[in-house]
Amino acid sequence: MNSPDRASEAIVTPYEISLLRASRAAVEPYAADLPGHFYATLFQRYPQVRDLFPEHMEVQHDKLVRALMLVVDLVDEPATLVRFCSELGRDHRKFGAVSAHYAAVGECLLATLEHFAGSAWTPAVAAAWTRAYTAAAGVMDGAATADAAEHPAVWDARVVDHRRHGRDLAEITVRTDLPYPYTGGQFVSLATPWWPKSWRYFSPANARRPDGTVTFHVRAVTGGPVSTALVQRARVDDVLRLGRPLGDMVLDPAARRDVVCVAGGTGLAPVLALLEQAVLDGVRRRTDVFVGTRGTDGPLGLDTLRRLADQYSWLTVHPVVHDDDTPGAVTRLPAALAAAGPWRDHDAYVSGPGPMIVSAAEALYRTGVPLDRIHHDPFVRLDFAL
Repeated sequence: MNSPDRASEAIVTPYEISLLRASRAAVEPYAADLPGHFYATLFQRYPQVRDLFPEHMEVQHDKLVRALMLVVDLVDEPATLVRFCSELGRDHRKFGAVSAHYAAVGECLLATLEHFAGSAWTPAVAAAWTRAYTAAAGVMDGAATADAAEHPAVWDARVVDHRRHGRDLAEITVRTDLPYPYTGGQFVSLATPWWPKSWRYFSPANARRPDGTVTFHVRAVTGGPVSTALVQRARVDDVLRLGRPLGDMVLDPAARRDVVCVAGGTGLAPVLALLEQAVLDGVRRRTDVFVGTRGTDGPLGLDTLRRLADQYSWLTVHPVVHDDDTPGAVTRLPAALAAAGPWRDHDAYVSGPGPMIVSAAEALYRTGVPLDRIHHDPFVRLDFAL
């Protein structure tokens, strides 16, 4: 599985897949406690790795559970699992992870699963988890090693413009010290000098520019120290850090299918970047963009989107207005999307809050769009399709 030409090979048998999913079901009731137990075990057995992690571990906890569940979901899709694990491996370089850490993490992960699975944990289950984790870790380590030969682990990014839009939203533009190799539609992990080991994901709102600048739309989240610092504390000349660009929510320049995009909130940023990338690449595929708006206020970037639509005849914008105080308003975006379909012959791109991604993706899927053509945040699980 370490080699791309072996990506289609199964890493576990159908029987082992059933064991993995049954054991996951056994530990899911303890999902809130599982991360804390894992990290306590890891730091007790391997105290030397503690410095790789931030002081406050709450968000890191959530990332572990989401990644673990996705690995189990993808064990019968080897090619997709290879892509996911490869991205994780490249991304984890920013933490200072090295090959030796993977064995330590695997040991403590299996000990944690055994603790919570109880009688559901058998030698056969342990063997299935060992095989699956070993394969996934091998892909992560191999991807990280290959990436290190071509790219730095992190890029310094100096703030060159900071504009507030209300109390909790900011438009932040940075310039990296070295060329930053991303494609419009990807997302980026970002750390601040005030929380140097806490990384959060944001999507650039533009494709690559000649001057090397990258713009982010950041909303301060309650209890989110990184987003709050970026909105309320960051100033011009502050130096942030960017991890490697990630995600496959990008347009294939060789594809010929029409495109449908769905965006809500700051999720409009990657859609804007994707459309700018289409312009740069000379792509002229008919594209419909559905944007959720609250009342008369649209998300940051809606004016830019409308200007693009005025300039390019292949682009059509569909604002979907709703009021959070109106019963049933949350369903309007997927309902409008379904009513305007069918989209079965389109490539789809969905970005925004997790629940919106799930509902919009389900609407697309129910109208005939295959799952492999619905591009979205890889950490959002589409439970309706399982």
